Amino acid sequence: MTQVCAGVVPARRALGYLAIGLLVVAAAGAGMVAAFGFDRLFTGLLIGLVAGVATLTALFGRDSVMLTEQGIFRRNPWSAHSIGWDRVVAGRFALDERARWTLALDLAGGDERHGELVLLSIPPVVGPVAGAYDLRKREQVTEIREMLRHKQIPITVLPEIAGALHHYWQIAPPTTR
Repeated sequence: MTQVCAGVVPARRALGYLAIGLLVVAAAGAGMVAAFGFDRLFTGLLIGLVAGVATLTALFGRDSVMLTEQGIFRRNPWSAHSIGWDRVVAGRFALDERARWTLALDLAGGDERHGELVLLSIPPVVGPVAGAYDLRKREQVTEIREMLRHKQIPITVLPEIAGALHHYWQIAPPTTR
């Protein structure tokens, strides 16, 4: 097991990224119109949209959590830090405040909000894999579970989540070695 990519971008930070993307669209579009005149409004908007999408891709792409043999690396566009496996107390797969299924790590000490690090947040599974999104989330759940098993981190899973994962996605309930 080498590394597993996970992570959830909090809504507040996602809104910040969206605001930055919109500013890039406006600035690039306004710059094009200022340089070449009002006749280039459509071209300015098009260039602005391309620049905005590129900015959003870079921001969201840089915001992640990587689980490796050496530790857990949390990064965002402006900073990065690592968390040692010795700080991980347990993993849990439970419902969050928005009724989504959240796979999080409970951490001992440190500066993480509420002593937890959210690795994955998915809508409840109510059927078999139906598309690329479901397939990728199934792979992520399996990869994270295997990494936690390899590191001998206990995982608590709500019975209804474990049942749905087993029934629809053929992911067996977690066990420790």
